Amino acid sequence: MAKCPCGSRTDLDECCGPIIAGDVPAPTAEALMRSRYTAFTRADMAYVESTQVADEESDSSADENEMNAVEWVGLEIFKTADGGEDDDAGTVEFAAQFKRDGILGVHRERSSFRREDGRWIYVDGETNLKGDPVRVEKIGRNQPCPCGSGKKYKKCCGA
Repeated sequence: MAKCPCGSRTDLDECCGPIIAGDVPAPTAEALMRSRYTAFTRADMAYVESTQVADEESDSSADENEMNAVEWVGLEIFKTADGGEDDDAGTVEFAAQFKRDGILGVHRERSSFRREDGRWIYVDGETNLKGDPVRVEKIGRNQPCPCGSGKKYKKCCGA
């Protein structure tokens, strides 16, 4: 049996396969996200479109051409917020690695999902995510050492 591309380390027939086939609904927002990733790896545009908010201006032929030009090679889930079996909305932050023209790339996104008629759907995603800025505070040589020793920085950790 083939392993599921979503990274769950289980067989496709036990993981995303039944969700994509329509046999069972995705129980969580993360499960829907994983099944959508698996559909992307298989260039299953029909499933991808059926699991997102209806968009009247969608150009599926351009999307399908794009899907065929990319080889999806890995999925990593970073964070989920809500989106459980008892929730009506949730977010999943992930990175999907891909190869295009032999070059490895990463698509990172924070996706929003909501439950409609008992079924999870993809609403939208935010890309180009940036973390909180890192603040570095410069310690002067003659200031007290931040380790708490009571010595000057230059005679302690700054030596």
